[in-house]
Formats: sequence, structure tokens, C-alpha cells
Amino acid sequence: MNDLDALLTPEGRALLDEVRDTDPARELAVATRLRRDHPAELVSAALGQARLRQRAAAKFGAEDAGRMFFTPNGVEQSTRASVAAYRARRMTELGVTSVADLCCGIGGDAIALARAGIRVLAVDRDPATVAAARANAGALGLTDLIEVREADVTEVDTGGYDAVFVDPARRGGRGRIFDPEAYSPPLSWAVEAARTASRAAALKVAPGIPHEAVPADAEAEWISDGGDVKEAVLWFGTEPGAVRATLLPGPRTLPSRGLPDPEVRTPGRYLYEPDGAVIRAHLVAEVAERVGGGLLDATIAYVTADGLVPTPYATAYEITDRMPFNVKRLKALLRDRQVGTLTVKKRGSAVEPEELRRKVRPQGPNSATVFLTRVAGAPTMLIGHPARG
Repeated sequence: MNDLDALLTPEGRALLDEVRDTDPARELAVATRLRRDHPAELVSAALGQARLRQRAAAKFGAEDAGRMFFTPNGVEQSTRASVAAYRARRMTELGVTSVADLCCGIGGDAIALARAGIRVLAVDRDPATVAAARANAGALGLTDLIEVREADVTEVDTGGYDAVFVDPARRGGRGRIFDPEAYSPPLSWAVEAARTASRAAALKVAPGIPHEAVPADAEAEWISDGGDVKEAVLWFGTEPGAVRATLLPGPRTLPSRGLPDPEVRTPGRYLYEPDGAVIRAHLVAEVAERVGGGLLDATIAYVTADGLVPTPYATAYEITDRMPFNVKRLKALLRDRQVGTLTVKKRGSAVEPEELRRKVRPQGPNSATVFLTRVAGAPTMLIGHPARG
């Protein structure tokens, strides 16, 4: 927090502007030069903040990240701006005008909510994190809508707010926490806090949350951005028991229809790889129905079909070859096809992609994709390329 206080002074802000685009390889030289005219601690803080801003640009965009303030944990754990903006839009569609943002971190979600016109109480118990959140509200001109408070979220009265948003800490001293009751605060506490909200509530949880851990009165939504699964959200005050996958940008949302598992069938001409949010939400059956397909194997989320049916919820590949797993045969086929760029995807296989590439040593001007998987239980290689249609 002392570092941040110093960076908010005129001297600190000027230093931040000066080191904004510093190449990490030149940091030592830049630091040596700047320490002639500025305190060493301030120079180190400015360079450290510049590094964090560079890392944060992927989540927040270069313009916002270049004005915001971060902690190392804040960069890692904050919500991607596109995901936070989507959630804020859902809140406004639900008629929400004020939100208690509990475990607000450096303020990523609070910023998105405020930009949607929602009044926000942003609460966190870590002083450095609170200082960053408060500085970010000021840097982005949102202090009229965001109140930042340092407090234990379990002791905050949320009665004056339409909605509650809780983002429990899911990392501990040993890394990621997978047991929802080991979150800080525990999921059970967050659920009870959500149920007190007068209009709506959202709880951000890990994408790997077991479906059986989802309360019956919650809607469960899995969100991906650019094909990468980012989070799951439990919504209250929406549609109890509903399950959906949302893909950004878009958004495109696939709701569950409660379909039974697709049948296993012989491989067709096309393989569909469902988006990760679709898989996490257990909606592979919905994709299979859309493309008129079935599964390659009862335990693997690859869909196969005879026809090409474009869908945003899965990537389609045209399969040209199928063979039992055999490195020598694959190597010979790739040599004959002059494949030098090989994409390796796997599900249900213990083989590591880099290990396979090293063994087959692809060379040539062409490209191909190989799927290491199982077909009706048998280790199989499917070779093809992204479908064109």
C-alpha cells in the first residue's frame, strides 16, 4: 500500500508515465538512470507497476490497463473485462441498479458494473487490494458510482443494495482450491448471502465446480472467452435449475434442454470439438443434436457426424484418415502428405502432444490436425483439418 501511495503522488505518476513502455530486458539500465533523480524505492515501485500493467493489458485492454493500478494477485485473479462487462449487462437486464461487490479485488467487476450505470459498494479485507480498487475507481473516473470499503465481507450489511456479487478467493498457500467449502468465504456462506438479495445475485466459482454442488435454486452458467473457459457463475433470482454455456465475444448462449447422452456411433466425415464452456456445462448432447451427430466414445466429448453444420458452439474438422494408435504409421502418413505443421489434440489419451511431435518430426509445406482419442474404447488417431464451409 505504501508503494501505491507513493505512485499516486505527482512524482510517482510522472515516473509511471516515463517507464510505461519499458522493455523488461532494459529494466536494469532504466532503473540505474532513474535512481539518480528519484528514490530507489519509488523507481522499483514504478517499474513493478509497469510490468503489472503490461500483463494486465490482455485482460483489461491497453488503454485501461495503462491507467489502472494492480497487485500481483490482482492481475492473476481479476475478471477479464469482457466477461465482467457481459455480467454487468445481465445485471442491468435484470433491473439491477445497485450491487454489493463482495471480495472485489482490484475492482475489475466493480468497474464494469459502474460503467453499466450501476451503483457499487466494493468490499475487500486486504488493505493493498482495497487501495488499488480505490485508485482504479479514481483513475477511470468512476468514484461517483463506486464506494470502496476495507472490511470483512461476512460483516457487511448488503440490505441497501438490489443485488449481491461474490467472488470468493479460490487460491491458498498451496495453489488453487477445488473444494467450494474451502473458498474464502465458503460457498455455503456466499449462497446464503445471495439468497438475501432483493432482486438478483451472482456468485463467481471455478469452472470445475461439480454440478451436484450447484444449489437447486440457482442457475448455473459457464462462460468462455475466445475459446478459453474463464469461470462459472451461479445466478439467483433468474431461472432456478437452468444450465447454460455462454461464449464470448457475442454473447452466444446455449441453454440446456435436458437431453439424454448422445449415442455412440461410427466416425463420420466430420468431427466436432465442443467449446470448453459447453463441455463444462454438460451440454455436448445439445451440440450433437444440432449437427445430427453422436459420440466417438461414451466417455469423451468429441462429436462425429456425416454432414457439416456450422455452429458457434463447436469447431468442426473434416477427417481424412482414421487408424489405430501407431506412431510409425502416423509418421509415414505425414511424410507422404508433406505435413510440416501438425496440431495435436487429445482426449482420452495419455500421450503428450509435444512428445508425439518429437517422434514424428513433421516436415513439409502442408498442415494437419491429429486427434488422439478413443473410438468405442479403442485408442485411435483421427487425422484431418479445420472444415471449410
